[in-house]
Amino acid sequence: MALSFAKKAAMAAAAAAALAGITFGATVSEAAPGTAAHRASAPASVVAERSTSAHRQAPHVVTQMIGAGRMDGHRWSVALEFHPTLPKGYTPPTFSDGTTAPGTSLLCQRMYIGGTRIDHQGGPWADCQPVTGTHDPRAAGEMGLWGLHDKGVSGSRLMVSNPEAEVAYGVLTLSDGTQVKAATVAVPGTTYRAWAAPIPNGRTITTVDQYDANHKRISHDTNWR
Repeated sequence: MALSFAKKAAMAAAAAAALAGITFGATVSEAAPGTAAHRASAPASVVAERSTSAHRQAPHVVTQMIGAGRMDGHRWSVALEFHPTLPKGYTPPTFSDGTTAPGTSLLCQRMYIGGTRIDHQGGPWADCQPVTGTHDPRAAGEMGLWGLHDKGVSGSRLMVSNPEAEVAYGVLTLSDGTQVKAATVAVPGTTYRAWAAPIPNGRTITTVDQYDANHKRISHDTNWR
């Protein structure tokens, strides 16, 4: 469950129908004996061509860990998962005017607390949004509170920001005076990035500040709790 900008909530709800540096490839089923014998007799150039074609048809999924640690005695983690093409079984969300969200790729935010994926009730594509290629600017500029209870307003929680390119890190100041600093991490080969910070049970947020690489404050937010 989560409390975030309206766009992300709408994407997650609609996508219910449907982080590190790990790369997953497609598997190939073993061919029947007759087929294998036929392939063995094919010219080497033909076999190489088929192999290259199969490789092109199996785009890799890239998962980049954004942050991880322990909070309230439980492990937590946040990762971004980039699918170069829309995966099988995923249906792009439809807007109220009947149009379908544009995108040729898929960007997913995978968040766990105590081994449980946040929003797992929404299915495998919860907290995913369609994007166009590796440099879609629509994926930047959002921030949200996420948790397993009460839509992220109580219990152990995570603050996740998908900032603009100039943001190097974020700093949360909590109600007890504790400050949590989280560095921005990008998915290799893309402009998709995020930082993530834990908020222990019983704590609230006083301020959220974001800084560039020269430690100049870019944003200051006091609206989160």
